[in-house]
Amino acid sequence: MTIMDLLDREHRNIARLLNILEHELNIFGRAERPDYEVIRAIIAYFEVYTEIYHHPQEDQVFARLKIRDPAAAAKIGDLAREHRKGAERLRRTGQAIDIVLADEEVPREDVVAIIRDFLAHERRHIRMEDREFFPVARKALLPEDWAEITATRSSRKDPLFSDVVEQGFDALRAHILVLEQEAEAERG
Repeated sequence: MTIMDLLDREHRNIARLLNILEHELNIFGRAERPDYEVIRAIIAYFEVYTEIYHHPQEDQVFARLKIRDPAAAAKIGDLAREHRKGAERLRRTGQAIDIVLADEEVPREDVVAIIRDFLAHERRHIRMEDREFFPVARKALLPEDWAEITATRSSRKDPLFSDVVEQGFDALRAHILVLEQEAEAERG
């Protein structure tokens, strides 16, 4: 699997998690009790996997793109800054959930707004990468660029979507499977 295949697959998996988070947010928005264990696991996944493994891989590809096609890279903008802003939104999301779980007084609509902001920005960011960044990187980078990026790639497996799921993500994976089965049953 190439680095770009891996990044594409990770984006599909991230989209699945964003859908699950939105599902839980809708439950919370109706003044019902969402599955906080699942919400915390999604936040942990973003903190661990996307911040430590996924974004650094993208940053390496982008660094090569800036060398090979500076004009295309300029059109994309400051990818590292976008990743930092996403991490800040993720922190705010985690803090909002922590406040709710601590039974502190917080307006429900404030929590919903914080999480919706995170969801909207993550989806927009992924769309930009899929439609603009990834295609120009595939076109501009040379085989030696890909070889060098691949050589520095972490051997760490995705803790949620690989054949070896980390124990902390068991509940989230089970929840994803249930929701996907429910969605399939509704469609079919």
